[in-house]
Amino acid sequence: MVIIGMTSADKDFLRDYCLRLGDTSLILGHRLSEWCGHGPILEEDIALANMGLDMLGQARMMLTYAGQVEGKGRDEDSLAYHRDEREFRNMLLVEQPNGDYGQTIMRQFLYSAYAYFLYSELKNSKDKTLSAFAEKALKEVTYHLRHSSSMVIRLGDGTEESHRRMVNAVNELWMFTGDMFDMDETDAELIKAGIAVDLKKIAALWNDKVKEVFKEATLEIPQEVFMQTGSRKGIHTEHLGYILAEMQVLPRMYPDAKW
Repeated sequence: MVIIGMTSADKDFLRDYCLRLGDTSLILGHRLSEWCGHGPILEEDIALANMGLDMLGQARMMLTYAGQVEGKGRDEDSLAYHRDEREFRNMLLVEQPNGDYGQTIMRQFLYSAYAYFLYSELKNSKDKTLSAFAEKALKEVTYHLRHSSSMVIRLGDGTEESHRRMVNAVNELWMFTGDMFDMDETDAELIKAGIAVDLKKIAALWNDKVKEVFKEATLEIPQEVFMQTGSRKGIHTEHLGYILAEMQVLPRMYPDAKW
């Protein structure tokens, strides 16, 4: 871990970067867990549950590391259950409602394509903890991307009804994709230190992948869409508050409980 010799400002940048990764995985994992027992077919029910468990594991690793870097005694549970909405740094895309199955799969595909290219680069990070995390997460995300890509194609190029639902899903979610590639001072400083990934490079790879899959799925990329951003500053859609209210209610009511 790259902590020895770091200034307090450097630690703040690294902590915030870990929170972005951890919070995004946590919130998406929670969204996927909402499908457990409600999938359209048994195979997809299990697939979504497994992906949700993968996301939870990724969240635990990054939130634990964020707490270690911060050095204030907060662990993964403290960070997950005892922060308010404006303190979360997850990307806007993953907090969007599940909608129908097509919308969930489209959200998963758009995120998984991003995560695949991000972790492919992040495994070369000079921060050994981030590098190890990315190498492990990449194996899981590779499956997530393969599965969600195949489902986007099957549904997009399927029946008239499935195609209509996938078009609706793209139109609902596309405005949140710009937020994935938003960068600030945290990114700039950590890129300079060889720790973080330049998202401009990731954006180009992501766009190519989306175009490739959409072509097979007979889907169009929306044009001239106003992008919603703000997650870097803790600005979210109204949906995150409802997620946190449900996810945090028990540890908030019984903060000293031991399980």
